[in-house]
Amino acid sequence: MDQKEAKHRYWRANLRLVAACLVVWFTISFGFGIVLADSLDNFSLLGVRLGFWFAQQGAIFGFIGIIFFYAWRMSHIDREHDVDEE
Repeated sequence: MDQKEAKHRYWRANLRLVAACLVVWFTISFGFGIVLADSLDNFSLLGVRLGFWFAQQGAIFGFIGIIFFYAWRMSHIDREHDVDEE
């Protein structure tokens, strides 16, 4: 496989991962925090309405989780494509 093809496969894997992370982030922040907030308010988490919790805290926790997942997954992709720093 030539080097240009290898770079293309690496960036395709990277962009797929970024797109998946953005979809999850959008779903958590916009979907759960705004669109589904009224439906989620029928449930509570630690005494707080779930829709409100997602709008205020859940989106932040979700974003932090996505950051850690992205770093973990990118290290695997880097090793797979032999571009890791080790």
